[in-house]
Amino acid sequence: MNYDVIVVGGGSAGLMAAIAASKHGASVLLLDKGDKLGRKLGISGGGRCNVTNNKDTDELIKHIPGNGRFLYSSFANFNNRDIIDFFEKLGIRLKEEDNGRMFPVTDKAKTVVDTLIAQVRKQGAEIRVNCPVDQVTFSDGRTTGVRLRSGEKLSSTAVIVASGGKSVPHTGSTGDGYAWAEAAGHTITELFPTEVPLTSNEPFIVSKELQGLSLRDVGLSVWNPKGKRIVEHRGDMIFTHFGLSGPIALRCSQFVVKGLKQFQVGNIEVSVDLMPADSVDEVYSRTLKLTELEPKKAIKNILKTCLPEKMIPLLLQQSGLSESLTYDNLPRQEWMQLAKIIKRFPIRVYGTLSIEDAFVTGGGINLKEIDPRTMESKLVSGLYFCGEILDIHGYTGGYNITAAFSTGYSAGTNAASR
Repeated sequence: MNYDVIVVGGGSAGLMAAIAASKHGASVLLLDKGDKLGRKLGISGGGRCNVTNNKDTDELIKHIPGNGRFLYSSFANFNNRDIIDFFEKLGIRLKEEDNGRMFPVTDKAKTVVDTLIAQVRKQGAEIRVNCPVDQVTFSDGRTTGVRLRSGEKLSSTAVIVASGGKSVPHTGSTGDGYAWAEAAGHTITELFPTEVPLTSNEPFIVSKELQGLSLRDVGLSVWNPKGKRIVEHRGDMIFTHFGLSGPIALRCSQFVVKGLKQFQVGNIEVSVDLMPADSVDEVYSRTLKLTELEPKKAIKNILKTCLPEKMIPLLLQQSGLSESLTYDNLPRQEWMQLAKIIKRFPIRVYGTLSIEDAFVTGGGINLKEIDPRTMESKLVSGLYFCGEILDIHGYTGGYNITAAFSTGYSAGTNAASR
Protein backbone atom coordinates (compact mmCIF):
# COMPACT_ATOMS: atom_id res chain seq x y z
CA MET A 1 0.00 0.00 0.00
CA ASN A 2 1.07 3.58 -0.60
CA TYR A 3 0.81 6.50 1.82
CA ASP A 4 1.89 10.12 1.67
CA VAL A 5 3.43 9.86 5.14
CA ILE A 6 4.32 6.91 7.36
CA VAL A 7 4.98 7.65 11.03
CA VAL A 8 6.89 5.00 13.00
CA GLY A 9 6.25 5.21 16.75
CA GLY A 10 3.07 6.13 18.59
CA GLY A 11 4.45 8.17 21.47
CA SER A 12 4.26 11.91 22.07
CA ALA A 13 6.24 12.89 18.97
CA GLY A 14 4.66 10.28 16.71
CA LEU A 15 1.08 11.10 17.65
CA MET A 16 1.70 14.80 17.10
CA ALA A 17 3.45 14.12 13.80
CA ALA A 18 0.49 12.05 12.59
CA ILE A 19 -1.94 14.79 13.63
CA ALA A 20 0.09 17.53 11.94
CA ALA A 21 0.59 15.56 8.73
CA SER A 22 -3.06 14.54 8.36
CA LYS A 23 -4.21 18.07 9.24
CA HIS A 24 -2.25 19.31 6.24
CA GLY A 25 -3.97 16.91 3.87
CA ALA A 26 -1.63 13.93 3.73
CA SER A 27 -2.72 10.32 3.81
CA VAL A 28 -1.03 9.05 6.96
CA LEU A 29 -0.22 5.65 8.43
CA LEU A 30 0.86 5.51 12.09
CA LEU A 31 2.70 2.31 13.03
CA ASP A 32 3.59 1.07 16.49
CA LYS A 33 5.14 -2.22 17.54
CA GLY A 34 3.21 -2.35 20.82
CA ASP A 35 -0.40 -3.18 21.48
CA LYS A 36 -1.37 0.39 22.36
CA LEU A 37 -0.21 3.93 21.69
CA GLY A 38 1.15 6.56 24.06
CA ARG A 39 2.42 4.17 26.72
CA LYS A 40 5.27 6.38 27.93
CA LEU A 41 3.05 9.43 27.69
CA GLY A 42 0.55 7.60 29.87
CA ILE A 43 2.99 7.30 32.78
CA SER A 44 4.53 10.75 32.43
CA GLY A 45 4.16 13.31 35.19
CA GLY A 46 3.48 10.60 37.72
CA GLY A 47 0.54 9.38 35.66
CA ARG A 48 -0.89 12.90 35.36
CA CYS A 49 0.92 13.91 32.12
CA ASN A 50 2.85 17.15 32.34
CA VAL A 51 1.97 18.21 28.76
CA THR A 52 4.28 21.25 28.60
CA ASN A 53 5.77 24.11 30.59
CA ASN A 54 4.51 27.69 30.50
CA LYS A 55 7.90 29.42 30.66
CA ASP A 56 9.08 31.88 28.01
CA THR A 57 11.01 30.35 25.12
CA ASP A 58 14.47 31.39 26.35
CA GLU A 59 13.72 29.87 29.78
CA LEU A 60 12.48 26.69 28.14
CA ILE A 61 15.74 26.40 26.23
CA LYS A 62 17.75 26.85 29.46
CA HIS A 63 15.89 23.88 30.92
CA ILE A 64 16.85 21.71 27.93
CA PRO A 65 20.62 21.55 28.51
CA GLY A 66 21.05 18.84 25.89
CA ASN A 67 21.16 20.91 22.67
CA GLY A 68 18.08 22.95 23.49
CA ARG A 69 19.14 25.75 21.14
CA PHE A 70 18.45 23.44 18.20
CA LEU A 71 14.75 23.82 19.02
CA TYR A 72 14.45 27.55 18.29
CA SER A 73 13.32 26.87 14.70
CA SER A 74 10.91 24.15 15.80
CA PHE A 75 9.46 26.39 18.51
CA ALA A 76 8.91 29.07 15.87
CA ASN A 77 6.52 26.58 14.21
CA PHE A 78 4.88 25.14 17.31
CA ASN A 79 5.89 26.18 20.82
CA ASN A 80 4.63 25.58 24.34
CA ARG A 81 1.89 28.21 24.04
CA ASP A 82 0.73 26.52 20.84
CA ILE A 83 0.68 23.20 22.69
CA ILE A 84 -1.53 24.70 25.40
CA ASP A 85 -3.87 26.15 22.77
CA PHE A 86 -3.88 22.86 20.86
CA PHE A 87 -5.08 20.83 23.85
CA GLU A 88 -7.62 23.37 25.02
CA LYS A 89 -9.16 23.48 21.54
CA LEU A 90 -9.51 19.70 21.79
CA GLY A 91 -11.46 20.15 25.01
CA ILE A 92 -8.66 19.38 27.50
CA ARG A 93 -8.58 22.12 30.12
CA LEU A 94 -5.12 22.65 31.59
CA LYS A 95 -3.89 24.04 34.89
CA GLU A 96 -0.53 25.51 35.81
CA GLU A 97 1.36 24.19 38.82
CA ASP A 98 4.74 25.00 40.35
CA ASN A 99 7.56 26.11 38.04
CA GLY A 100 5.25 26.50 35.05
CA ARG A 101 4.26 22.83 34.73
CA MET A 102 1.01 22.35 32.82
CA PHE A 103 -1.33 19.43 33.63
CA PRO A 104 -4.83 18.44 32.53
CA VAL A 105 -7.36 19.43 35.18
CA THR A 106 -8.43 15.79 35.29
CA ASP A 107 -4.96 14.89 36.61
CA LYS A 108 -5.11 11.85 34.33
CA ALA A 109 -2.61 11.12 31.56
CA LYS A 110 -5.24 8.87 29.99
CA THR A 111 -7.24 11.99 29.12
CA VAL A 112 -4.35 13.29 27.02
CA VAL A 113 -3.51 9.96 25.37
CA ASP A 114 -7.12 9.14 24.47
CA THR A 115 -7.71 12.62 23.04
CA LEU A 116 -4.58 12.48 20.86
CA ILE A 117 -5.48 9.04 19.50
CA ALA A 118 -9.05 10.17 18.85
CA GLN A 119 -7.77 13.20 16.94
CA VAL A 120 -5.49 11.03 14.78
CA ARG A 121 -8.49 8.90 13.83
CA LYS A 122 -10.81 11.88 13.39
CA GLN A 123 -8.45 13.37 10.83
CA GLY A 124 -8.48 10.15 8.81
CA ALA A 125 -5.05 8.77 9.63
CA GLU A 126 -4.76 4.99 9.77
CA ILE A 127 -3.38 3.37 12.92
CA ARG A 128 -1.80 -0.07 13.04
CA VAL A 129 -0.52 -1.50 16.33
CA ASN A 130 1.44 -4.72 16.86
CA CYS A 131 3.31 -3.86 13.64
CA PRO A 132 7.04 -3.77 14.35
CA VAL A 133 9.12 -2.21 11.58
CA ASP A 134 12.16 -4.14 10.38
CA GLN A 135 13.73 -1.34 8.34
CA VAL A 136 13.16 1.96 6.60
CA THR A 137 13.79 1.55 2.87
CA PHE A 138 15.68 3.90 0.54
CA SER A 139 16.59 4.21 -3.11
CA ASP A 140 18.89 6.73 -4.79
CA GLY A 141 19.10 8.91 -1.70
CA ARG A 142 15.34 9.03 -1.17
CA THR A 143 12.97 7.32 1.23
CA THR A 144 10.73 4.69 -0.33
CA GLY A 145 8.84 3.40 2.71
CA VAL A 146 9.21 0.71 5.37
CA ARG A 147 9.34 -3.05 5.59
CA LEU A 148 7.61 -4.71 8.54
CA ARG A 149 9.04 -7.70 10.38
CA SER A 150 6.19 -9.70 8.88
CA GLY A 151 7.77 -9.03 5.48
CA GLU A 152 5.04 -6.65 4.32
CA LYS A 153 6.29 -3.61 2.42
CA LEU A 154 4.59 -0.23 2.72
CA SER A 155 5.42 2.59 0.30
CA SER A 156 5.82 6.28 1.04
CA THR A 157 8.08 9.12 -0.03
CA ALA A 158 8.03 10.50 3.53
CA VAL A 159 8.83 8.45 6.64
CA ILE A 160 8.90 10.01 10.10
CA VAL A 161 10.87 8.04 12.69
CA ALA A 162 9.53 8.79 16.18
CA SER A 163 10.54 5.56 17.88
CA GLY A 164 12.02 7.12 21.03
CA GLY A 165 15.26 6.47 22.91
CA LYS A 166 16.30 3.61 25.19
CA SER A 167 14.88 4.77 28.51
CA VAL A 168 11.80 3.17 30.09
CA PRO A 169 11.95 0.17 27.71
CA HIS A 170 8.79 -1.48 29.08
CA THR A 171 6.86 1.24 27.22
CA GLY A 172 8.37 0.05 23.94
CA SER A 173 11.20 2.58 23.87
CA THR A 174 14.06 0.20 23.08
CA GLY A 175 16.17 2.17 20.63
CA ASP A 176 15.02 0.47 17.42
CA GLY A 177 15.30 3.65 15.38
CA TYR A 178 19.04 4.12 15.86
CA ALA A 179 19.82 1.22 13.52
CA TRP A 180 17.50 2.63 10.86
CA ALA A 181 19.19 6.02 11.16
CA GLU A 182 22.64 4.45 10.85
CA ALA A 183 21.50 2.50 7.79
CA ALA A 184 20.65 5.86 6.23
CA GLY A 185 24.16 7.11 6.98
CA HIS A 186 23.44 9.01 10.18
CA THR A 187 25.77 9.02 13.18
CA ILE A 188 24.52 8.37 16.70
CA THR A 189 26.19 10.33 19.48
CA GLU A 190 26.99 8.30 22.58
CA LEU A 191 23.87 7.30 24.49
CA PHE A 192 23.74 7.85 28.24
CA PRO A 193 21.13 8.03 31.01
CA THR A 194 19.73 11.41 32.06
CA GLU A 195 17.12 12.32 34.66
CA VAL A 196 18.15 9.22 36.58
CA PRO A 197 19.03 8.51 40.25
CA LEU A 198 22.65 8.70 41.41
CA THR A 199 24.54 5.75 42.89
CA SER A 200 26.98 5.89 45.81
CA ASN A 201 28.85 3.46 48.07
CA GLU A 202 29.46 5.92 50.89
CA PRO A 203 29.32 4.07 54.24
CA PHE A 204 26.15 5.92 55.29
CA ILE A 205 24.52 4.87 52.00
CA VAL A 206 25.62 1.24 52.28
CA SER A 207 24.44 1.09 55.90
CA LYS A 208 21.08 2.57 54.80
CA GLU A 209 21.11 4.91 57.82
CA LEU A 210 19.75 7.75 55.70
CA GLN A 211 17.46 5.64 53.50
CA GLY A 212 14.09 7.30 53.01
CA LEU A 213 15.20 10.70 54.30
CA SER A 214 13.60 13.44 52.19
CA LEU A 215 15.16 16.89 52.10
CA ARG A 216 13.09 19.90 51.06
CA ASP A 217 14.44 23.04 49.41
CA VAL A 218 18.11 22.16 49.60
CA GLY A 219 20.93 22.69 47.12
CA LEU A 220 22.75 19.90 45.29
CA SER A 221 26.03 20.60 43.50
CA VAL A 222 28.30 18.53 41.28
CA TRP A 223 32.06 19.25 41.61
CA ASN A 224 34.91 18.45 39.28
CA PRO A 225 38.12 16.85 40.64
CA LYS A 226 39.75 20.30 40.91
CA GLY A 227 37.06 21.52 43.28
CA LYS A 228 35.18 23.67 40.76
CA ARG A 229 31.39 23.51 40.80
CA ILE A 230 29.99 22.09 37.55
CA VAL A 231 26.32 22.73 38.29
CA GLU A 232 23.95 23.40 41.18
CA HIS A 233 20.23 22.77 41.49
CA ARG A 234 17.89 23.70 44.30
CA GLY A 235 14.81 21.77 45.31
CA ASP A 236 13.92 18.41 46.82
CA MET A 237 15.80 15.12 47.03
CA ILE A 238 15.72 11.80 48.84
CA PHE A 239 18.32 9.33 50.11
CA THR A 240 17.78 5.77 48.86
CA HIS A 241 19.37 2.39 49.55
CA PHE A 242 21.65 2.89 46.54
CA GLY A 243 22.27 6.65 46.54
CA LEU A 244 20.26 9.77 45.76
CA SER A 245 16.99 10.38 43.97
CA GLY A 246 14.37 13.09 43.73
CA PRO A 247 14.08 16.08 41.35
CA ILE A 248 17.45 17.77 41.94
CA ALA A 249 19.38 14.49 41.97
CA LEU A 250 17.83 13.64 38.59
CA ARG A 251 18.74 17.06 37.23
CA CYS A 252 22.34 16.64 38.32
CA SER A 253 22.66 13.15 36.85
CA GLN A 254 23.74 14.11 33.32
CA PHE A 255 26.52 16.29 34.77
CA VAL A 256 27.73 13.37 36.89
CA VAL A 257 27.83 11.12 33.81
CA LYS A 258 29.67 13.73 31.75
CA GLY A 259 32.06 14.58 34.61
CA LEU A 260 33.06 10.96 35.15
CA LYS A 261 33.79 10.58 31.46
CA GLN A 262 35.52 13.94 30.96
CA PHE A 263 37.88 13.57 33.91
CA GLN A 264 38.19 9.77 33.61
CA VAL A 265 37.64 9.18 37.31
CA GLY A 266 35.85 6.41 39.17
CA ASN A 267 33.77 8.74 41.32
CA ILE A 268 32.87 12.38 41.61
CA GLU A 269 31.74 14.57 44.49
CA VAL A 270 28.26 15.94 44.87
CA SER A 271 27.35 18.00 47.90
CA VAL A 272 24.17 18.92 49.72
CA ASP A 273 23.62 22.47 50.95
CA LEU A 274 21.19 22.09 53.84
CA MET A 275 20.71 25.85 54.26
CA PRO A 276 20.98 27.29 50.74
CA ALA A 277 19.56 30.70 51.71
CA ASP A 278 22.37 31.40 54.21
CA SER A 279 26.13 31.93 53.95
CA VAL A 280 28.61 29.89 55.99
CA ASP A 281 28.96 32.77 58.45
CA GLU A 282 25.20 33.09 58.78
CA VAL A 283 24.85 29.35 59.42
CA TYR A 284 27.61 29.57 62.05
CA SER A 285 25.96 32.49 63.87
CA ARG A 286 22.44 31.11 63.59
CA THR A 287 23.25 27.66 64.98
CA LEU A 288 25.55 29.02 67.67
CA LYS A 289 22.77 31.35 68.82
CA LEU A 290 20.46 28.37 69.22
CA THR A 291 22.92 26.67 71.57
CA GLU A 292 23.41 29.92 73.49
CA LEU A 293 19.68 30.14 74.15
CA GLU A 294 19.73 26.68 75.77
CA PRO A 295 23.28 26.41 77.16
CA LYS A 296 22.70 23.25 79.18
CA LYS A 297 21.15 21.25 76.38
CA ALA A 298 23.23 18.82 74.29
CA ILE A 299 23.92 20.17 70.81
CA LYS A 300 22.53 17.07 69.10
CA ASN A 301 19.10 17.92 70.54
CA ILE A 302 19.33 21.63 69.75
CA LEU A 303 20.25 21.03 66.12
CA LYS A 304 17.05 19.00 65.60
CA THR A 305 15.18 22.29 65.31
CA CYS A 306 16.99 23.31 62.12
CA LEU A 307 18.55 20.17 60.62
CA PRO A 308 17.30 16.70 59.60
CA GLU A 309 17.64 14.56 62.72
CA LYS A 310 19.00 11.53 60.82
CA MET A 311 21.89 13.59 59.50
CA ILE A 312 22.99 15.19 62.76
CA PRO A 313 25.30 12.35 63.93
CA LEU A 314 27.08 12.40 60.53
CA LEU A 315 27.39 16.19 60.52
CA LEU A 316 28.86 16.26 64.02
CA GLN A 317 31.19 13.34 63.30
CA GLN A 318 32.59 15.02 60.19
CA SER A 319 33.06 18.24 62.16
CA GLY A 320 34.91 16.56 65.02
CA LEU A 321 32.19 17.40 67.55
CA SER A 322 30.74 15.22 70.28
CA GLU A 323 26.96 14.90 70.36
CA SER A 324 26.86 15.56 74.11
CA LEU A 325 28.63 18.91 73.99
CA THR A 326 26.84 21.97 75.38
CA TYR A 327 27.26 25.67 74.68
CA ASP A 328 29.75 26.29 77.48
CA ASN A 329 32.39 23.94 76.07
CA LEU A 330 31.85 24.33 72.33
CA PRO A 331 35.12 24.61 70.36
CA ARG A 332 34.54 27.50 67.95
CA GLN A 333 36.86 26.18 65.22
CA GLU A 334 34.99 22.89 65.02
CA TRP A 335 31.69 24.77 65.08
CA MET A 336 32.80 26.73 62.01
CA GLN A 337 33.67 23.40 60.40
CA LEU A 338 30.11 22.23 61.15
CA ALA A 339 28.76 25.33 59.41
CA LYS A 340 30.89 24.56 56.38
CA ILE A 341 29.67 20.94 56.26
CA ILE A 342 26.05 22.07 56.59
CA LYS A 343 26.69 24.15 53.49
CA ARG A 344 28.61 21.41 51.68
CA PHE A 345 27.84 17.91 52.91
CA PRO A 346 30.00 15.74 50.61
CA ILE A 347 28.85 12.53 48.95
CA ARG A 348 31.02 10.52 46.54
CA VAL A 349 28.94 9.09 43.72
CA TYR A 350 30.27 6.61 41.21
CA GLY A 351 27.56 6.89 38.58
CA THR A 352 23.87 6.49 38.00
CA LEU A 353 21.35 3.76 37.48
CA SER A 354 21.21 2.35 33.94
CA ILE A 355 19.80 4.03 30.85
CA GLU A 356 16.84 1.64 31.09
CA ASP A 357 16.10 3.09 34.54
CA ALA A 358 16.39 6.69 33.33
CA PHE A 359 13.44 8.91 32.50
CA VAL A 360 15.24 10.36 29.47
CA THR A 361 17.89 9.19 27.00
CA GLY A 362 20.90 11.43 26.47
CA GLY A 363 22.57 11.35 23.07
CA GLY A 364 20.98 10.26 19.82
CA ILE A 365 20.97 11.23 16.15
CA ASN A 366 23.61 13.87 15.47
CA LEU A 367 21.78 17.17 15.03
CA LYS A 368 24.28 18.41 12.43
CA GLU A 369 22.62 15.92 10.09
CA ILE A 370 19.07 17.22 10.68
CA ASP A 371 17.44 20.36 9.26
CA PRO A 372 16.17 22.21 12.38
CA ARG A 373 13.37 23.90 10.43
CA THR A 374 11.82 20.73 9.05
CA MET A 375 13.28 17.79 11.03
CA GLU A 376 14.24 16.25 7.68
CA SER A 377 17.46 14.31 7.27
CA LYS A 378 20.17 16.19 5.41
CA LEU A 379 21.39 12.83 4.08
CA VAL A 380 18.24 11.14 2.79
CA SER A 381 15.36 12.99 1.19
CA GLY A 382 11.96 12.29 2.74
CA LEU A 383 13.35 10.88 6.01
CA TYR A 384 12.35 12.77 9.17
CA PHE A 385 13.18 12.32 12.84
CA CYS A 386 11.48 13.73 15.93
CA GLY A 387 11.30 13.25 19.68
CA GLU A 388 13.71 11.45 21.95
CA ILE A 389 15.60 9.69 19.16
CA LEU A 390 17.30 13.04 18.50
CA ASP A 391 20.31 14.19 20.52
CA ILE A 392 18.12 16.49 22.64
CA HIS A 393 17.36 16.10 26.32
CA GLY A 394 15.89 18.33 29.00
CA TYR A 395 15.05 18.27 32.67
CA THR A 396 11.82 16.76 33.92
CA GLY A 397 9.04 19.30 34.27
CA GLY A 398 7.41 19.31 30.84
CA TYR A 399 10.52 20.16 28.83
CA ASN A 400 11.14 16.84 27.08
CA ILE A 401 7.51 16.42 26.12
CA THR A 402 7.49 19.99 24.77
CA ALA A 403 10.48 19.11 22.58
CA ALA A 404 8.71 15.94 21.43
CA PHE A 405 5.45 17.69 20.53
CA SER A 406 7.27 20.56 18.82
CA THR A 407 9.61 18.43 16.71
CA GLY A 408 6.75 16.03 15.95
CA TYR A 409 4.59 18.87 14.69
CA SER A 410 7.41 20.24 12.53
CA ALA A 411 8.17 16.82 11.08
CA GLY A 412 4.51 16.08 10.34
CA THR A 413 3.81 19.46 8.77
CA ASN A 414 6.86 19.36 6.52
CA ALA A 415 6.47 15.73 5.56
CA ALA A 416 2.91 16.49 4.45
CA SER A 417 4.09 19.44 2.38
CA ARG A 418 6.07 17.06 0.17
